[in-house]
Amino acid sequence: MKNIRNFCIIAHIDHGKSTLADRLLEFTKTVSNRDMQAQLLDNMDLERERGITIKSHAIQMTYLYKGEEFTLNLIDTPGHVDFSYEVSRSIAACEGALLLVDASQGTEAQTISNLYLAINHNLTIIPVLNKVDLPGARPEEIKDEMVDLLGCDRDDIIPASGKEGIGIREILDAIIERVPAPVGDPEAPLQALIFDSVFNSYRGIEVIFRIKNGSIKKGDKVKFMNTGKEYFADEIGTLGLVQIPKQVVECGDVGYLISGIKVAKEVKVGDTITHLNRQASESIVGFSEVKPMVFAGIYPVDTTEFEELRDAMEKLQLNDAALVWEPETSAALGFGFRCGFLGMLHMEIVQERLEREFDMTVITTVPSVQFRITNTKDQLINISAPSEMPEPNLINWIEEPYINAQIITKSDYIGPILTLCMDKRGMLKNQVYLTAERVELQFRLPLAEVVFDFFDKLKTISKGYASLDYDLAGYEESDMVKLDVMLNGEPVDALSAIVHRTKAYEWGKKLCEKLRELIPRQMFEIAIQAAIGQKIIARETVKAMRKDVLAKCYGGDISRKRKLLEKQKKGKKRMRQVGNVEIPQEAFMAVLKIN
Repeated sequence: MKNIRNFCIIAHIDHGKSTLADRLLEFTKTVSNRDMQAQLLDNMDLERERGITIKSHAIQMTYLYKGEEFTLNLIDTPGHVDFSYEVSRSIAACEGALLLVDASQGTEAQTISNLYLAINHNLTIIPVLNKVDLPGARPEEIKDEMVDLLGCDRDDIIPASGKEGIGIREILDAIIERVPAPVGDPEAPLQALIFDSVFNSYRGIEVIFRIKNGSIKKGDKVKFMNTGKEYFADEIGTLGLVQIPKQVVECGDVGYLISGIKVAKEVKVGDTITHLNRQASESIVGFSEVKPMVFAGIYPVDTTEFEELRDAMEKLQLNDAALVWEPETSAALGFGFRCGFLGMLHMEIVQERLEREFDMTVITTVPSVQFRITNTKDQLINISAPSEMPEPNLINWIEEPYINAQIITKSDYIGPILTLCMDKRGMLKNQVYLTAERVELQFRLPLAEVVFDFFDKLKTISKGYASLDYDLAGYEESDMVKLDVMLNGEPVDALSAIVHRTKAYEWGKKLCEKLRELIPRQMFEIAIQAAIGQKIIARETVKAMRKDVLAKCYGGDISRKRKLLEKQKKGKKRMRQVGNVEIPQEAFMAVLKIN
């Protein structure tokens, strides 16, 4: 065990984590030159296209140091805030972290939030100043920032460049010298933490774990403590560029387990694996529960594919533990799922992965939350979609969920953040300066305003610095109304929303304008209306495409032209009564882009 080191790489977006991981793999000869490609660990098509890391990737390297061979387990993590749950899971499986800072950009928001995640798990932090070869690098200034942030010595900071391969040996030596070896008792009953899992259509579910105590041998009978399921360890091994089967995985190491598990529900990330005949007394304390920031409905375009979509969601949840979902129904779209995401990018990625990896075509609806209504018979009803809302004359009052939000930000951005929160009907409860630069703001906010684009806006106005944490604070009475959207007098269930009365007019107007741009023109006129109950509050019209019926009338009496136009008008009217409007997927997403 003394020759094992488990570490991850954490940093802000685009500070060079995946490129540095490439150099470490090359330097330790884990990957031959023939197999090498840029951002080697980003193996999903989406990651390659967008140039971002979405999944944490674990890989094992061996390195000779002073004549001894060391096993290094490296986990490359994402930098985008929407995938911070991946980072927290990787950190739970490590003893050390390389904290990368870009020499031209300095410490940024995710640098700080990932650093606090690592410090809370008592990880040893190795500061690395990356991209020192850039013409715009400011190494001395940035080193001062890092010393202030970490309280380390200037000499502890390793200058490096992932692109040029500068400082790679120093980083590897520092990992071996500074990161502690894993602690654990090889003789104790087996305790292994599941921190990731992947669905393989040929071999079932591959579970990726880190052993805290004990060891696991091929063919052992194991038990998952939270779900209580029992399996045989058909194949175990460690993670190189490809899986390397082993007879035994020792204490402190990271490995994978395949036992032909077919049902996705049986594997929970954060669960503990133990031996069936010699069980551990308690499970390992896993990581924090995931807190969704954006909620939306996902529905299959073809209603017969509901069960396939459920399967796809379960398999996707194995690989993306931050996805939270439960079944729901809608009058217009049939059966689907209400999903919770960590942000707008996360939502986009999930939708794209469903389409690519599982061939599902899905419609994503407007994000919303659950309201409580007390009706005229004094019954309490929970409603999670606008379609379930009773008529206004049957409602005594409506309550909406509120949250207590803690926002930590640099003091420069307090003004814009206060404006944003006031805009969202928030109340400032408290303001505490943590340091001269960092301030904590505590707000009480309606959840309905937060699930939407609050988080994205907060990140935008604070240049990515502000971090948001929240917990539910209960329900409060509020003046909410149901805003219906009608096309040619027909209400469209998927576009309606429950909004605060003060915002209803503005919301309806913007939504109608947006829909007018997105709904394609038909042979007949389309009226787009926003209404509260019977009262129309906004209207836009999509003009009809018309054939030029006057083309053949050159000269002659006006009555001939009028006769042809009247005939066309009658046809349009009849067509409007029977014609139905096709709504493109972009129109459902219009609501997200209203502001």
